[in-house]
Amino acid sequence: MDSSNGGLETPTLEKETPGILQRVSEEGGGYAFARMAAAAREGDVRAAEIAREMAWEQLHSGPWNSVLPIWRDAYSMACLHVAKHHFAGGDLEETLKVLDLGLIMGGSLLRVDIENGVDKVMAVLEQRQNMVINKAKVEDGGGLLFSSGELNEIEVLRLLPPKSLSSKHVFRRSGLSLEGFLRDYYLLGLPVIISNSMAHWPARARWNNLDYLKRVAGGRTVLVEVGKNYLCSEWKQELITFSQFLERIQSSNTSAVLTYLAQHPLFDQIKELRKDILVPDYCYAGGGELRSINAWFGPAGTITPLHHDPHHNIYAQVVGKKYVRLYPASLSEELYPHSETMLSNSSQVDLDDIDDNLFPRAKDLEFMDCILDEGEMLYIPPKWWHYVRSLTPSLSVSFWMNNSEGSSSTNEVLQ
Repeated sequence: MDSSNGGLETPTLEKETPGILQRVSEEGGGYAFARMAAAAREGDVRAAEIAREMAWEQLHSGPWNSVLPIWRDAYSMACLHVAKHHFAGGDLEETLKVLDLGLIMGGSLLRVDIENGVDKVMAVLEQRQNMVINKAKVEDGGGLLFSSGELNEIEVLRLLPPKSLSSKHVFRRSGLSLEGFLRDYYLLGLPVIISNSMAHWPARARWNNLDYLKRVAGGRTVLVEVGKNYLCSEWKQELITFSQFLERIQSSNTSAVLTYLAQHPLFDQIKELRKDILVPDYCYAGGGELRSINAWFGPAGTITPLHHDPHHNIYAQVVGKKYVRLYPASLSEELYPHSETMLSNSSQVDLDDIDDNLFPRAKDLEFMDCILDEGEMLYIPPKWWHYVRSLTPSLSVSFWMNNSEGSSSTNEVLQ
């Protein structure tokens, strides 16, 4: 490592260490962790790795919402100690991986130190004129993620659930005013496609370029879903680099298991990609507040099963095309929600293969659907059931807004 680069500075870690060690001992019973973390602070690399493994085990000891928050901060602490060691030794790839794991799995207390560490690593990579860690792969990875073109309607219909694109289509409105959006859709709880409102996003010009995506995010570690969808028994999650994820999207091996970066707070983690998107003004039309921004990146064939969400949703299609089917909240009973609390917002009905004997009321329900094209946004009201299928490699962004008084989400008929 060039000594002019210095080490990773962690002022928040230095300030908060005593409190974290006290809390993890008293609240989490982590006396052994506290001893390892104290040794790590004095430069014991092996102790730092052991402390990280201890915190990792605590994070996976039960459901995520049952993990004591102090263990998330403890994991961040251990990640910073390990990252500082790798950075001092010149292993930038491993440094970046450890810091990303701290961002994904850790708490918020030490986040500023982790983010500053990521910025410093990326700056060193840029100084070396090698912003992507695996340069050889970048040089071979040029071109487009997706080649735009007309879809073959007959082929598309073979992929979609029965009766798709044969009933009520979601209305398209070009350059919809905020007043019109609020009056005609938001307050009435009706979906709408908004076109010609994303042309000014940098992402529209950049995200279909593989060189760009690998340059700004290729070495970053991300959490992905592997398998048909989250309701299937073989579904699992993996941590891979963004370059590896892009390679899976590009893979022409149709027998490969689908990999989906779904409902991931990617833009909290990778600032360069966050700068490429703009929060639509429609997100503030109802007087609510933006709750979260999530990424939905994947190859053709990824499916989000029929489910509903509690928030207003502006779903922006940046690259590629998706099929979306929607049912109003008034049909919830006919869509047979799962009885388990964790899945109560998901339907038991598999739209691609409806079992008429198990779910007789679901077969002939009216619905709205559409093919969402590049540069279009879809407004999905709260509690509306929706099924989403990628027809091509696809990069999408969802903006969830808090529900506000005066908005209906339970309209009784499809208009």
